[in-house]
Amino acid sequence: MLNLRKKILVAIDGSPYSDKAAEEAVRMAAGSRSQFKSKVFALLVVPNAQSSSYSDFVPVKPLTETEQWEDIRKRIFYIIEKSAAEYDVPLEMIVEAGEPAEKLVEFAKQEGVDVIVIGSSGKGFLERRLKGSVSRRVAELAPCSVYLVRA
Repeated sequence: MLNLRKKILVAIDGSPYSDKAAEEAVRMAAGSRSQFKSKVFALLVVPNAQSSSYSDFVPVKPLTETEQWEDIRKRIFYIIEKSAAEYDVPLEMIVEAGEPAEKLVEFAKQEGVDVIVIGSSGKGFLERRLKGSVSRRVAELAPCSVYLVRA
């Protein structure tokens, strides 16, 4: 029997890699021909400044302006909102703070997600060893299948 995926979680961060993963997640949901539509959860995890490797290199300014944050959020979710509307796929957008891999796995467990879709940059061995890989960590810890999209 075909394993239909009802709950699809996609990692969103505004990069071209996550945009490609978002489009793939929506197509996956739209292609599920069953009496119940698949739902896509788009999760944006904003790294905590203390735990983020980026904070060592890039000064992180707290977002205090609601309008500024709303503009950033709209830009990050634009691609998946457009794709979900085009394919008439139910979409829930979530923003959380924390470590991306941990939050993705935690959300997947809480919601009973069937598959996690995540973009990959295809970084080389050395860069993955030095910085780590969110996609690799999610694949190791996830309670469900992980679909890696190369951009």
